[in-house]
Amino acid sequence: MTAGMNPHGIALVVSDVDGTLVTSDKRLAPATVAAVARLREAGIGFTIASARPPVGLREIVATLALDLPLGAYNGATIVGPDLAVLEETLIPEDAAREAAARLMAEGVDVWVFARGTWHLRDPQAPYTDLERRTLQVEPTVVPDLAPLLGQASKIVGVSEDHPHLAACEERLAAALGDRATVHRSQIYYLDVTPPRLDKGQFVAWLSRHLAIPPERIATFGDAANDRPMFAGSGLSVAMGNAGPEVKAAARATTADNDSDGFARGVADLILAPSTGPRGRVAGTPQAGPTEA
Repeated sequence: MTAGMNPHGIALVVSDVDGTLVTSDKRLAPATVAAVARLREAGIGFTIASARPPVGLREIVATLALDLPLGAYNGATIVGPDLAVLEETLIPEDAAREAAARLMAEGVDVWVFARGTWHLRDPQAPYTDLERRTLQVEPTVVPDLAPLLGQASKIVGVSEDHPHLAACEERLAAALGDRATVHRSQIYYLDVTPPRLDKGQFVAWLSRHLAIPPERIATFGDAANDRPMFAGSGLSVAMGNAGPEVKAAARATTADNDSDGFARGVADLILAPSTGPRGRVAGTPQAGPTEA
């Protein structure tokens, strides 16, 4: 490592994908690709933690030449850069069946990710086209999701009624308790994943397996499911497009995901010369992070 290239002592950066690393139209911007290359040049590791299934990470792995383990399904499934499963936990069947039933009763469309595949009943339902573009795979259309609920890695409630989905999140989390993890990964996606496993647990797993103390790990995210990894890292950075509660949970903020927020955060918070203790920073689409 060249002296001075890593002035803040960060050894690993872990980033969310949708709403953070990629733009709103699901692209890796040139500045983002360059920022990851700069991290590598500085001897800083980089990987991702995402609500996506492993197959939805393939293009990102290839484009960014990732070489560390990745967290899929909000960290409940850990895969290598070849997408081979290293560790996997499924949703307990009773919790999966109750979650699906409650979401359907709420009038919310339900997807089930099981056996490495995206399953749904209505291929024309809201956000299916977006998910196709995001994952670059076609769903498997089934008449009944019930046979899959004993092998579910993730269940997603999908709705165009965002306030209703937020209310569903509270009710479902209360009903399932410690039998599953319930978080919205986007305002239109409500994820149900295995219990006691989240992106924070994935960061802790990386810390142990790579022998990197949490204080030397930086995390980037935009949604409620990113808050657990914020809590387990020394530097947490919320995107400009994040909600107030996510920004409040982070140590710093940067510009939004359509304004090179990730790249600006890397440049100003990780690679820029140190000028003293890091504090909260403010970012806007017009300007990158600056010391507050």
